[in-house]
Amino acid sequence: MIELPIVDAKETRRKKPDWLRVKLPIGPNYKKVRSLVDEYQLHTICQSGSCPNMGECWGAGTATFMILGNTCTRSCSFCAVKTGRPPEYDEDEPRRVAEAIDLMGVKHAVITSVNRDERRDRGAEVWYQTVVQVKERTPHVTIETLIPDVRATWDALERMISGGQEVVSHNMETVEELYRKVRPQAKYARSLEQIKRTKDFGKRTKSGIMVGLGETKEQVFKVMDDLVAHGCDVLTIGQYLQPTKMHLEVAEYIHPDIFKMYEEVGLEKGFDMVESGPLVRSSYHAEKHL
Repeated sequence: MIELPIVDAKETRRKKPDWLRVKLPIGPNYKKVRSLVDEYQLHTICQSGSCPNMGECWGAGTATFMILGNTCTRSCSFCAVKTGRPPEYDEDEPRRVAEAIDLMGVKHAVITSVNRDERRDRGAEVWYQTVVQVKERTPHVTIETLIPDVRATWDALERMISGGQEVVSHNMETVEELYRKVRPQAKYARSLEQIKRTKDFGKRTKSGIMVGLGETKEQVFKVMDDLVAHGCDVLTIGQYLQPTKMHLEVAEYIHPDIFKMYEEVGLEKGFDMVESGPLVRSSYHAEKHL
């Protein structure tokens, strides 16, 4: 176990540390991806979620597509995606996503969505059609789907994950003790059950959490134990960053050495892979998680 530096939490809260600096999005690949996203009127979590890695990922010719619109029925206190009652979704969206992925020439695609709690099937049919059409158009492309909480609508979950994707991810987001504060419309045990059911269906499973929200190391270790016990294969851990002043404040900027410690502990606990770092997000280096 590596020794951890003593960090003054009050000091680290005052400003972002140097290790959170990112490069501006530039380069021809970034411009190509941006052009295709605009041309096909697609939504990406890269933009809607204010992801700090957008420049790096788009520069590499990859993006995480967000289907079922860009308005979420949930009001999580950490997320920059707008909240409200979504309009009817575009049934042609699966075709447009599949065509854009083909034109981008990517080898591994990540697809996510907003929550559609107002839909009886939670949007499962659009999820299924999107994966199927991507596979039909580009059978060589591997797919990770980062799916929302289906609120125990287990037939919808089965439809969502039966299109042929290789990896199915569902994020826990935070420790159990902070759920009411961070994910007020979600339930810790329900998300764990969703991951277990996904594993039982035969899929490679993945989840992610944010740190810097006021959790303790022991609480992080407990999330790890719970995820391993419910069949989670891959874990991502990243620094929470406040997207706007209307969202939760950062409680602490976590030092990179602590992220390294979390990675080592996670592997010891039984995850196949742990991606842990200040700028890690769910789909960061997703092609490595197959």
